[in-house]
Amino acid sequence: LSGGAALWSSGFLPTVHTGVRLRNQGPPILNVDYPAGIDPRLQRDTLDLVADLNRQRLGAVGDPEIATRIASYEMAFRLQTSAPELMDLRSESPETLKMYGCDPDKPSFARACLLARRMIERGVRFVNLYHEGWDAHSDVVGNVRSNAATTDRASAALVLDLKQRGLLDDTLVIWGGEFGRTPMVESNAALGRSQGRDHHPQAYSLWMAGGGIRAGMSYGATDDLGFHVVENPVHVHDLQATILHCLGFDHEKLTFHHAGRDYRLTDVHGQVVRPILA
Repeated sequence: LSGGAALWSSGFLPTVHTGVRLRNQGPPILNVDYPAGIDPRLQRDTLDLVADLNRQRLGAVGDPEIATRIASYEMAFRLQTSAPELMDLRSESPETLKMYGCDPDKPSFARACLLARRMIERGVRFVNLYHEGWDAHSDVVGNVRSNAATTDRASAALVLDLKQRGLLDDTLVIWGGEFGRTPMVESNAALGRSQGRDHHPQAYSLWMAGGGIRAGMSYGATDDLGFHVVENPVHVHDLQATILHCLGFDHEKLTFHHAGRDYRLTDVHGQVVRPILA
């Protein structure tokens, strides 16, 4: 991924909250397979010993990175025991695989969406899916058609699947990108660009489902060219405040002490967008 591990970093929170990447092919998590000659019991005993030593060191020096290391080892052990069953999609019904458009043995965005549903079922609290390749500086029509064909069916299936299983009311689904595209064509012969669109942060859209969001409505509008927001603008801080509200947090009260002061995700900004709430 272009952004790398920063995409699932913990930000200003301690690194114990950093995400874990699951790959879509091959071993889902690198370096968590049992070494040759090591069985689960020996692995558990080893980790217990290491954890005891780390706790003693944590008590002596108080370094939060030691707590992160303890949690990482425990997470790795849980992944060793649970990831193989999670990643085996052969237990899914043919109807479910067809709904997602998923071949269980081939990496795809559809497979990632189905794995997301399986993780949510198993109590994973936050799941991020990534599909890169939208940076359409050339051939924007072909780019969007190709990427939409790859993602639309599986994205819709994920929402429907969560709803059918009674999980959507408690799961907030957010689909979006980092910015929009300009309404005018980009063409740059020196860079080999033609019939594309440039980056455009002034106006772009995303969709949300479940988790306290009103269904079947749109909010906000741009001018006729899609250049500027002219109705119900939503700043990124407003979006963050609304997401936190759906998760049960007051964004003005949720803080974490970092680098000498109490930080908020929305800093000193943000309003909950209440018209989109159910």
